[in-house]
Amino acid sequence: MVFIRLIIYALTYVQASLRIEEIAANPSFIFIWSGSAEGLDLGRRLLSKWGYRRCEDIVWTKTNRTWEGSRFIEGKSVFQHTKEHCLMGIKGTVRRSTDGHFIHCNVDTDIIISEEPSHGSTAKPEEIYHIIEHFCLGRRRLELFGENHNIRPGWVTVGQRITGSNYNSTKYNSYFAGTNGHLLGGNSEIEALRPRSPPPRDGSSKSTPKKKINPNMGNPKFNISPSNNSHLPKTNSNANRSFGGPRW
Repeated sequence: MVFIRLIIYALTYVQASLRIEEIAANPSFIFIWSGSAEGLDLGRRLLSKWGYRRCEDIVWTKTNRTWEGSRFIEGKSVFQHTKEHCLMGIKGTVRRSTDGHFIHCNVDTDIIISEEPSHGSTAKPEEIYHIIEHFCLGRRRLELFGENHNIRPGWVTVGQRITGSNYNSTKYNSYFAGTNGHLLGGNSEIEALRPRSPPPRDGSSKSTPKKKINPNMGNPKFNISPSNNSHLPKTNSNANRSFGGPRW
């Protein structure tokens, strides 16, 4: 099985023609650098087109300790942009309680704070690689629209501006030998240190049964008797609709 994780730079409408869904495994994750403003809208549309659901949003907050003033003034925005977004999508179903061989949750945060690069640079913080590699234990890692500074061990980097390569087909194929060769694997020390889902409150291993929700209530957080809620406004009939999303 192939596990694909992508970082896509410089989003344009031309990239919407890429058929990522044909090479992406199920389950798999995708990371899309989308900048801000209209880039976020395009990134969300690409997630949907390629069969992914947005599950996280990593924010890069840029500092400016090494320079004074602004190198670039946003022409269309109301505020000066000092952050970028990386949208994370999931394909298929992954459960944090049973899929610890594939994902490690709660290892990193969703915020990166680092110095803004020189004007015109496409470099992104190296921490984004750390976040991806700590979270997903799949060996098949693909980066699209990369440059020379993006070449990294364990990744296949593709881009028009790449002039060098560290790719060795024999070594790369050896990564996937064996039944679970597509996974990085682990050991007892890693398993003991990695964060885990909190146990049930009563300390038992049994899952807590779901509480029944009064169908006449618009918000399940409140337990108000129907006879005493006449003063409340009528709720929308869609209020109790169940929405799909990533299962962690």
